[in-house]
Order: sequence, then structure tokens, then C-alpha cells
Amino acid sequence: MSSILLRCRLVSRVLKRNRRLFSSDVASTPPKEPLIGAQSLVSDLTPPPPPPPPPPSTEASNASSGKAWNFLKYSLIGAITGATATVGYASYAYSVDEIEEKTKALRAAPSNIKVADDAPALEKLKNRVYSSAITVPAKAAEVYIDARRTIEEQIRGYTEPYAEKLLPDLHPMERHVFTLVLDLQETLLYSYWTREKGWQTIKRPGVDAFLEHLAQFYEIIVYSDYSNMYVDPVMERLDTKHCVRYRLGKAATKYQNGKHYRDLSKLNRDPNKIIYLSAHARENSLQPENGAIIKPYKYEMDDTALVDFIPFLEFVARNPPADIRQVLASYEGCDIPAEFIRRSKEHQRRMQEQKQQGRLWRR
Repeated sequence: MSSILLRCRLVSRVLKRNRRLFSSDVASTPPKEPLIGAQSLVSDLTPPPPPPPPPPSTEASNASSGKAWNFLKYSLIGAITGATATVGYASYAYSVDEIEEKTKALRAAPSNIKVADDAPALEKLKNRVYSSAITVPAKAAEVYIDARRTIEEQIRGYTEPYAEKLLPDLHPMERHVFTLVLDLQETLLYSYWTREKGWQTIKRPGVDAFLEHLAQFYEIIVYSDYSNMYVDPVMERLDTKHCVRYRLGKAATKYQNGKHYRDLSKLNRDPNKIIYLSAHARENSLQPENGAIIKPYKYEMDDTALVDFIPFLEFVARNPPADIRQVLASYEGCDIPAEFIRRSKEHQRRMQEQKQQGRLWRR
């Protein structure tokens, strides 16, 4: 019995030892490599394909678009600047009639381009390209001329007198009559403003006698740089006897260098027979040679300048010279009323001397 147990133990030990050996052999042997096909060998020999190009960066695209936009922008600014400079120079250096004459051939060029029906296609293409290229400056010149004429007409309405003849023709029986043009401010009246009473208008002393007396000899006109909305109501109160024939306001003046000037050449009267009486006859008239300067009225209660001018003006009307401008030039730099009285006295003294000499010769 004991011998059987011993045999069983020996057999179990032998089996355990064989199992260990078997398991170690299997683990120690390397695994067999798989078989490699011909197709895989060919693929290993060919070079790998190049990598795909990287996508364009947004910074580069933005930079290129920015350069294109800047080029377009500066080109447009340069074209506008050049066109503006050209238009400005042409407007300064030439009149609209001169520009119209100089661009006459350019504006007529598109209508002179004619292509025969049997002309080659290349010739037709050249003429079309040339016509398109010449039409743009021709149309631009026409637009410029039309726009400039319109603008100048609008400006002329504000800067030029409203008519070429501000007064109607004189009656044939009055062709010999002189025209006395009177300024309003500081000549016939004085206007000033105060905070308590606003605008105040003061009539110059002697206005009534001056107008009433000289209306017998002159065609009297009031020519002011104030609006007729101001002139007409003032003259209605100032000239109650209607000695003044016509009233001219700001619309009848010429605006030049920031000032309104009286243009006596637009009065439709003989310039040899016009006297412009004003405190500023040299400054606000385009014909200063027709001006007679009177002392400006500044609200002096003892002013007699208008009355003092009556003898001189009456003498001129009764003894009309051929050209009043020569007479006024002889009084240049003098107080006309005082100088006229001095000359009158001198003339009377000479006449008295001549009479006395005549009496002596008769004896």
C-alpha cells in the first residue's frame, strides 16, 4: 500500500517537471514573422507623396487686399486733386468765353469721328476706343462751361446791379438837366442804435429846404447801399413833397471786394452831367471823378453843410459846364462851398476892377 503511494507521488512530480519545461520552451521561442507580399515591397520602395501645401494665412491676404485698396484710394485722391487744381487754375486764369473758345475743337471731336461701314474690324475697334477716350474730356468740358455760366449768373445777381439801365430814359425836353445823386447815410440823415430805443434816424438840418430848392434845377436821385425795405419808408417820411424822383437801394449797387459801390455808369445818364453828393464820395463810388464831398453828418445840431452847398449847385445848374467832372476836379482837396464863395468874391472883385478900368479909359 505504501509502495503504491510512493509511485503516485513520483509520477506527479515527474509530470509537474515536464510541464515547466514545456511552458518555458514555448515562451523562449521567438514568434514567427508574417509573410510579406510583393505589393507591400513595391510600396516600400516608392518615395512618399509630398505633404499638402499649407492653407494661405489670413494676415497675408489682408495685407495684399490692403495694398490694393490703398493704391486705389491714393489714385482716386490724386485724380481728384489734379482735376480740382486744373479747374481752379482755368477759372482763375481764363474767362468762360476764353475757355469755350479754347475747348471748341475738343468738344467737337466726338462728332467728327466717322467710320465707314466697309472698314476693317480693327479700324472700327480703334475708332471706338478713340471715341470713348475723347468723349469723356469733351463732356467734362461741356459740363464745366455750363456749370460755370450758371454759377456766374447767380453770382452776378448778387454782385452786379439788377439792370444795365437803372433809370428810364430822360424826356427829350429834359436832356439838358443835370442829375444830382444823393447818398443817404451821413448825407441826408444819421442812423444810430441804442439799447434803450433801438435804431434811431435823425434828419439832417436843412434837408427840406435843400431838396425843395434844388428840385427846380436837378433830377434828384437817392442812391443808397441799404435795402429798399429800409430806404423807401425812410424817404416817405423824409421827402414829403416828393422832390426825389427815384430811389435806388442795395440791389442797384455793385458788390466788389466786400463793399457795395454805386455804379453811376448804370444810371442811363450822361456822365458829364452827374454830380454825386456824399460824405464818402471817394470811397463808395466807382466813378469818384463825379463825386462832391460833403461833411459827414454825426448828429450835430448846428450843421449847415446842406444849405451851404445850395449856392454852388444852383450856379452849376444855371451855368452848365460842358463836363462837370472838370469843374469838380478843380475843387479837389477843398471844401467846395467855402472855395466857391472865395472864388465868387474873387470874381466879383475882378469884375469891379475891370469896370473901374473901363471908366478910366472913357475919361
